[in-house]
Amino acid sequence: MADRSDLDFTYSLTDRVFRLSMGELADFSCAKYDGDFSLSLEEAQRRKHRYVAEQIGIGPGRRLLDLGCGWGPLLDFVRRQGGIGVGVTLSSAQLESCRRHGLDVRLEDARRISRDSVGEFDAVASLGAFEHFCSLEDHRAGLQDEIYRRFFAAAADVLPEGGRLYLQTMVFGPTMPSPERIDIDALTASSLPPRGSDAWLLALLGRQFPGSWLPFGCEQVVRCAAPSFQLVSSSNGRLDYVETITQWNARIGKPSLQKSALKLMLVPRWLTSRDFRLAFTSGVSANKVCFERELLDHWRLVFEKPASAPEIQARGD
Repeated sequence: MADRSDLDFTYSLTDRVFRLSMGELADFSCAKYDGDFSLSLEEAQRRKHRYVAEQIGIGPGRRLLDLGCGWGPLLDFVRRQGGIGVGVTLSSAQLESCRRHGLDVRLEDARRISRDSVGEFDAVASLGAFEHFCSLEDHRAGLQDEIYRRFFAAAADVLPEGGRLYLQTMVFGPTMPSPERIDIDALTASSLPPRGSDAWLLALLGRQFPGSWLPFGCEQVVRCAAPSFQLVSSSNGRLDYVETITQWNARIGKPSLQKSALKLMLVPRWLTSRDFRLAFTSGVSANKVCFERELLDHWRLVFEKPASAPEIQARGD
């Protein structure tokens, strides 16, 4: 999976710029517009938090585990609802930011949590972290399904019978080539595919999110969850993600002296790392275009641990 250094490259390196653009409790996962794009980004993010709360039962006294908690927006929502939230992240910058705001967050691998390590919870949520759980190397080694099954087993381990998991994730979309037709060498080579091509966009994404490889549609996710969870509901958020990225880009691009100073601090990295230049200065919002072309898709999935579920073995490498 994406390890701590990979996630620090993606999230910690741009931490202060993102918080200056989005706010201290920045939400770096898809908002929920439900077709009403007149909503502000903040309104759509609040709508998402309310939806998550309704689906998995967040409320006073209820314990939520947020796997890949980012800068803590869902944990803050839980706190304001009178609940108890615990988060895990592999980004050191996100950890420090969350703790500055009094949130209970640990530097830990979301795939390897267990009842022994974090305790028991009434519900689990994971918004945008699942896409980092499998690496390209894992996929090539045929480990993708097993990695996902182990994650679901770990999540089920901390829940009671009937406990729910909310999972929000990017996946490869309907226009993405099938696994056997993907030219992986073209995506990872030093000489990139032709500019503007689908392969070029995917190669840029690989530089922005090193160590990460997506599931092939929500079908793969649901299939891998089946030994531990039953699917309660699913909904597609691709168009919501296009709008969310549009709003993010507008805010990040809005000039300020503080952001300009912070960007200047990244110049040494820009000069010494070709991958960094490709990831952040291509002039193209690769993820937005990939959603528009349906190379990427986005799903909101609600799972429930069956009452008759056998004891689940969540531990292991």
